[in-house]
Amino acid sequence: MQFRHLILACGLLTGAVPPLHAQAPFDASRIKVSWEVVENNHQGKAEFLSAFTIVNKGKTAFPAKGWQLYFNFVRSIKEGVTTGGVTAAHVNGDLYKISPADDSKSIAPGDSLRIEMVAEAWAVNFTDAPDGLYLVWDKEPAKGYRLAPLEIRPSTQPKQYLRFPGDKTALTTPADVYAQNRNIKDIPAEQLPLVFPTPQEVVPGTGTYALQAGVQINAAPAFAKEASYLSDELGKLLGTKPATGSGSGIALEQDASLAPEAYSLQVTPQGVTIRAADGAGMFYGIQTLKSILPPASWAGVQKTIQVPVIQVKDAPRYGYRAFMLDVSRNFHSKQDVLRLLEVMSLYKLNVFHFHLTDDEGWRLEIPGLPELTQVGGRRGHGVDEKEHLLPSYGSGPDVTDTAGSGFYTKQDFLEILKYANDRHITVIPEIETPGHARAAVKAMEARYAKLQAEGKQAEATQYLLSDLDDKSVYHSVQNWNDNVINVALPSVYTFLDKVVAELQAYYKEAGAPLEYVHMGGDEVPAGVWTKSPVVQALMQQDKTVKNTDDLWYYYYSKVYTLLKARGLKQYGWEEMGMRKTSVDGKPHYIPNPDFSNNGFMVDVWNNVMGGGAEDLAYRLANANYKVVLSGVSNLYFDMAYMKSFEEPGFYWGGFVDIDKPFYFIPENYYKNSKVDALGNRLNPDIFKGKDPLTAYGAGNIMGVQGLLWSETVKNSARMEYMILPKLLGLAERAWAKNPEWATEKDSARSEELYNKAWNTFVNVAGKRELVRLDHYNGGYNYRIPTPGLQVSNGAVAANIQLPGFTIRYTTDGKEPDSKSKVYTGPVTEKGTIRFKAFDTRGRSSRTATIINPLRAQTLSKGGDL
Repeated sequence: MQFRHLILACGLLTGAVPPLHAQAPFDASRIKVSWEVVENNHQGKAEFLSAFTIVNKGKTAFPAKGWQLYFNFVRSIKEGVTTGGVTAAHVNGDLYKISPADDSKSIAPGDSLRIEMVAEAWAVNFTDAPDGLYLVWDKEPAKGYRLAPLEIRPSTQPKQYLRFPGDKTALTTPADVYAQNRNIKDIPAEQLPLVFPTPQEVVPGTGTYALQAGVQINAAPAFAKEASYLSDELGKLLGTKPATGSGSGIALEQDASLAPEAYSLQVTPQGVTIRAADGAGMFYGIQTLKSILPPASWAGVQKTIQVPVIQVKDAPRYGYRAFMLDVSRNFHSKQDVLRLLEVMSLYKLNVFHFHLTDDEGWRLEIPGLPELTQVGGRRGHGVDEKEHLLPSYGSGPDVTDTAGSGFYTKQDFLEILKYANDRHITVIPEIETPGHARAAVKAMEARYAKLQAEGKQAEATQYLLSDLDDKSVYHSVQNWNDNVINVALPSVYTFLDKVVAELQAYYKEAGAPLEYVHMGGDEVPAGVWTKSPVVQALMQQDKTVKNTDDLWYYYYSKVYTLLKARGLKQYGWEEMGMRKTSVDGKPHYIPNPDFSNNGFMVDVWNNVMGGGAEDLAYRLANANYKVVLSGVSNLYFDMAYMKSFEEPGFYWGGFVDIDKPFYFIPENYYKNSKVDALGNRLNPDIFKGKDPLTAYGAGNIMGVQGLLWSETVKNSARMEYMILPKLLGLAERAWAKNPEWATEKDSARSEELYNKAWNTFVNVAGKRELVRLDHYNGGYNYRIPTPGLQVSNGAVAANIQLPGFTIRYTTDGKEPDSKSKVYTGPVTEKGTIRFKAFDTRGRSSRTATIINPLRAQTLSKGGDL
């Protein structure tokens, strides 16, 4: 589910309260470190060589001995002696350290030390770089000294950015972007559809209704909550909230003939009428009313808003329209979550999958188990992990002021639940088990150690999640060696029941529904449990458990029973529904027939194009599992937008721009898959022999889900940059009916229909929705696409993926700003020309640079996120 075959990790034991420390041998702030990729495909292997350069900016020598340099790195480094007289070692997870070797030397003032490292796979963009560097002095082992931010040197040579021989996708250039955008045509704003996502039926009219202060909302009693919401929304636009309950102007009427979540909207010159059978349908009718308002309405208080006359009849394609946010790898504040819920509700998404726990953090306060957040919710340097977890993903040595630490209090969580419930969004909590559970495992070990020291043996073991005598050796995909719950321990189920009971209490207090609890089920590594005395004892007692593979089924049977006893349903990652078997003596996975009638719902992430499991979602749906399509190839929003050194994010599953969720065909994604995980044009032959979705299986497709894993996402701005505008493609595919291009059998006709639909979509996105998001809810930090450029006959032409942005350029060597020349047609000036796209607030894209006509090579320069 997370970052699979490329991403491996490391770690350090942390935790004890540090003693008062003496003067450090050297001022860490005087050390400056840069990093660069030397070459991919190092020595002809699936490895790459990179290098640190450490510069002493101080006035005294940096000592040869007595220090260790810690850092996080999402690639697995070869351990041992390397260049520069140092030794590299893996600690745990994604944490590594460099220590002086026997022949190490001091670094004189003004001098530097180069340290080369060989690591697995390859590096492409700046988020592949090491992060969170800090020094620890041998005489002060509990204290870490953070270094200045790492200088990351761009990869500009083919050996630095081509991943392997035959890698056909170089860094994306402005010329590549221009070619990708070549079929996009500008559509005048007044000719664009008014309602987004696309409704089932819409009939535009003529004229407008003048919406202004003094309007009243006449609502059926069943819609009192929705009327209050609409009053609040209109109050932001008009300066005063409309009265609700009776009056004229806007009518919210109940119509029992409509399906759940369906609505109708009618705007006449006399007023607005919205009809629905339930609160959700009424809420979506209100969102459509907001959608048809001029996008600039949110820029400030309006005296009058002209609402176009229109009739809409609408209902969603899928009842499950979801977005998943990971807050474990890096924490995101309550405010970040509320902003996400708000934009989800605007686009009629109705499920928030809250990934609250993982190896690197437990983010929810649980009464009676304070260690979960006190230890499992914080990261920093130390000598053990009795106080907090070790640093991950560049969180550094300090527990405070870092995205590595943080959690939601009870009041935070209740506020999130209520906010979501008011917007008809169901919050599904995820408690990741039995793998990806290190934060919980270490927290309960800290609890055990504390109570054991107090002589409270029974209490100490009550919620223990690990067999302390287990000698099993394993490494997870993220390189943890101690992150799996031992499912043979009875205390595991006591713990889970405690957590689930407290979750139920939260939801009850918030007045929010709780039907499913997501119980993980992802990436349990080989070798786990094999040398556990507790497991051996269970095998003696329970003859159905013949080997460690059987523990999987044993565990999820017990979890199913635990949840069922509390009136809850089971949800998890795809592996939860799989059984390990063999074909011709080789390992093979099939949908587990033992669980297929239990109503399990599974997120299927693995549709990596060219990876071999492209049909997994359909096989599980055909086998009677309820499936939420969560495929990495189209719906993982933590994947980088394109192959560019300056674009943040992973790419092991491919690059994901706004087109990927838009062209996703949920019930036949073979048909419209265009590129493989490496960015190469896809060979349709990879789908030969793959299972299609049957008519029966189609009934088990619950919906679609976008996902944001947070390994490279440390702040609010980056979070919104990765989510938007991709979320618009997700919303369209989750809500709108199956488009004609998805079912058209003639390939040429299908392509023609698709191009027309895509052209309309990008114009709506650029000219309506993103203009709205410039000011809606305070404005969102969506990604502005970089202009495409082409030199032809001595003139430079520019285009853009999402029409509506203002493209500006300079010819004097300066960066374009909001006062630079506006691009209106091909530019004939000579020399270096720089282009940027600007939104209505003056925010800009990265710079696209071209040299005309000295050479046809195009360059791309990075910008701040």
